[in-house]
Amino acid sequence: MEHTRLRNESAEYVAAREQLRIAEIELMRERERVAEMRRSLPPGPVVDDYVFLEGPRALDDGDAPVSTVRLSELFTRPDRPLVVYHLMYGKAQTDPCPMCTQWIDGFNGIAHHLEQNVDLVVVAAADPVALRAHARKRGWTRLRLLSCGDSTFKHDLGSEEDDGSQDSTVSVFVRDDDGTVRHTYTAHPSMSADVRERGIDLLCATWHLLDLTPRGRGEWYSSLSY
Repeated sequence: MEHTRLRNESAEYVAAREQLRIAEIELMRERERVAEMRRSLPPGPVVDDYVFLEGPRALDDGDAPVSTVRLSELFTRPDRPLVVYHLMYGKAQTDPCPMCTQWIDGFNGIAHHLEQNVDLVVVAAADPVALRAHARKRGWTRLRLLSCGDSTFKHDLGSEEDDGSQDSTVSVFVRDDDGTVRHTYTAHPSMSADVRERGIDLLCATWHLLDLTPRGRGEWYSSLSY
């Protein structure tokens, strides 16, 4: 099907738009090919049953106690994958990452859709009280936020350096019938020496909407306030 025609389109525009349409179809098919490769990965390695700290939800009573929860306990039902977003906050990252925060704003908006199919949590090196305070500012009412505490989880998954520097990362896990947890996939913004920031762009709708415009995304970065 051709693109929607408007009056006064030049022949040059119509030809270029048709070329773009074909390229967009090819890109869609390539994305699906890559997604199929991701789905077809062999069983991943067994991982430790890490322990996290969990405080009250964003709008819960501030006096609610902090509890512990294991990685294996984050799966709410059988045959459901667990998606973990690593928020850059805590240790060397003394302020919440604005870019991570923008993405998690989006996760909060679609969390009730995602929970029909997967379990989703956000993990950070910051303590539960600090996480809850940030969640309240952002209105994150639908998300489960966990602190790594003394866990090596973020370090083991490559989202934390020895000096406490943090990185934004997404990881996926599954749980076997016997309760064993396996890692299936992790991605970071940096993919190679010449691809430093684009590795998990698919998680953020903002970039894709900006890419529809003549100006594109440019050099813009999000902020904790505007």
